[in-house]
Amino acid sequence: MMQEKKIDRVLFFSAVLIVLAVCTPLIVLAERAEPYVSDLYDWIAANLGVFYQLFGLATIGFLGWLVCGRYGGIRLGGERPDFSTFSWAGMLFCAGTGASLLVWSGVEWAFYYDHPPYGAEPRSLEAIEWASAYGPFHWGVTAWCLYALPTVAIAYSFYVRDIPYLRTSTSLHEILGPDGENRWTGRMVDLAVMIALVGGAGTSMGVIAPTIAASIARLLDIETSFGLQLGVMAVCIGLFALSVYKGIEKGIKRLSDLNVILALGLLAFILLAGPALFILKSSVSTLGFMAENFIRMMSWTDPVANTGFVESWSIFYWAWWIAFAPPIGIFVARISRGRTIRQVVLSMIAFGSLGCWIFYFILGNYSMYLELENRMSVTESLAQSDMYITVVNVISTLPLGGVALGVFTVVSLISVATTYDSASYTLASTATQKLREGENPSRWNRLFWAGVLGLLPVVMMAVGGLQIIRSGVLIASVPLLAVGVAMAVSLTRSLQVDHGPRRR
Repeated sequence: MMQEKKIDRVLFFSAVLIVLAVCTPLIVLAERAEPYVSDLYDWIAANLGVFYQLFGLATIGFLGWLVCGRYGGIRLGGERPDFSTFSWAGMLFCAGTGASLLVWSGVEWAFYYDHPPYGAEPRSLEAIEWASAYGPFHWGVTAWCLYALPTVAIAYSFYVRDIPYLRTSTSLHEILGPDGENRWTGRMVDLAVMIALVGGAGTSMGVIAPTIAASIARLLDIETSFGLQLGVMAVCIGLFALSVYKGIEKGIKRLSDLNVILALGLLAFILLAGPALFILKSSVSTLGFMAENFIRMMSWTDPVANTGFVESWSIFYWAWWIAFAPPIGIFVARISRGRTIRQVVLSMIAFGSLGCWIFYFILGNYSMYLELENRMSVTESLAQSDMYITVVNVISTLPLGGVALGVFTVVSLISVATTYDSASYTLASTATQKLREGENPSRWNRLFWAGVLGLLPVVMMAVGGLQIIRSGVLIASVPLLAVGVAMAVSLTRSLQVDHGPRRR
């Protein structure tokens, strides 16, 4: 029988106390707190937003240097990978995207269509081009580069240097020094990551639960309600608690495999049953347009017109990915033993970006086709109801709409579970004293954090405070910018110490 791993009491109880200390006043004073939190986010986006863009560009450049140089061939522990490429790619994709991809991929273009960037006329041909490109851009290469940096930094220290802590602070070992993970600086980094993950995961449930509830209500011809949303969340909690209890091999891997297969099946049906030629032509056109304008989109700060587009969308997304990058890095590092640095970076970018693009290209272009051909006004549906109902309306227009909506509901439920089980594992591993290769946190520890991740959005939805926590996650990403820079510096130093400086 495997020995139960002891928790790190300082990290475990500090994280619990901070969650309670932050959430309690927000619950009690939600209406008063929201304006202050929103104002703080607006200030950060307006004054620090350019640093998010610079960090994104710098991360892409750093990873390019890493994979093209001699360090790219370094193997991260083991002689062969623990998981097949399909299972590994499925787990990293499900952990990194979340069920919210199912919602945003179908409707994000509509927001840009009515309010396009670069001074384009709303609902014009130019607006369509930008609208179709910005969603895949936000969920594409930059996002997965932001995920890949902490993954490699953590994995190198954990596997190659044999640092017995699967935490964010492990990636800073060369800077923090011997046992720096247990000093106050290391613990502050780990606590910040844990709090960002708890709050961020709570908002993800707040996005998808209403969508699943709306789908079920449509299928059963009943009214959606808060009680139905609570029932949906209860099922989701049960699914990911069971998955995380079973562990990576028997739980998370199998659920991720099933999720990928069902999702691909749903997308294939949408492509074949929908306007396949329009979807394919639009996808190719969007891919070319996005590639042509990538640098412009990454560096556009809108300094003259100040329309707020960059702050509302691009800065929001970069901050979101940065806030989630360290915990995603912990999980992907755990499942990446046996792969080289080059394989991890390139595969994360390729599988992650292509996976997200497939959703945007197929579901998003199908939704756009309905609008352009006057089959359904997606923009009007967004204006009259919300994006949850709109996505359900879009799926329902398919042939065998009821069956398609049923599959969509199942995929959404499993997507929530696959996201939360990896998040629970990450929190548990961070709050564990020591972990070696192949070891896992205690089951009760994983289940505890599964419960926290499940109950928090229930409470926040009950008091209407999800927007506060959502903004709070973005605010929490500010110190993680500095952590990201420190990761790159620490990894570079470690590589040079262990393997010598790169030859000129």
